Amino acid sequence: MAYRHFEFIEKHAAALGIFTAVMVSFGGLAEITPLFMEAHAVKAPAGVRPYDPLRLAGRDIYVREGCYLCHSQMIRALRFETQRYGHYSTAEESVYDRPFQWGSKRTGPDLARVGGKYSDDWQRMHLLDPRSVVPPSNMPGYPWLAKAAIDGADIQARMRVLRRLGDPYSDADIAAAPVEVKGKTELDALVAYLQGLGIDNEPHPAVATAKVGKAGTP
Repeated sequence: MAYRHFEFIEKHAAALGIFTAVMVSFGGLAEITPLFMEAHAVKAPAGVRPYDPLRLAGRDIYVREGCYLCHSQMIRALRFETQRYGHYSTAEESVYDRPFQWGSKRTGPDLARVGGKYSDDWQRMHLLDPRSVVPPSNMPGYPWLAKAAIDGADIQARMRVLRRLGDPYSDADIAAAPVEVKGKTELDALVAYLQGLGIDNEPHPAVATAKVGKAGTP
């Protein structure tokens, strides 16, 4: 009897397609559901805040200009990676990133820990004319960023949307956004974004403390 059922499925393309779709759907749910639940369980580490208005603008410019196509922000937990770039990336670091910038393509170096590695002036020169500071670089320049002003009302609108998605922006944070970005260019915003990467959200390994006795000896 069971053989006849299988024979029917094998001989009828429509039935085979339907049953295949059902089985693939069950398999997909079995894989996706646990990952979906785990992703929603990720919480921001203590002290990590969503992007301030200027850095939020810079992050959106970073995405708009396609910087993620050549630079990842995912340091793997391998010795040669951590020795070169710093502590490996964790999911908690990207809790306020939509979308996250981990990626896997590296034409340029990983930027997860680039904050503070170079001065603001170096970053500006590098963005305007990369080969002026790194002669063999194949990165394009972005001179137009120095002339484009940040729209405070636009940043406020983005912050309101992000608050609906769960970012803890207060009314005061949103109201202050136009003042914080007033007179700032897109170049200023992108530099601010880069200079903050890995500064506030970098995970630090726990430091073991030795127990000290009454006499001050271990």
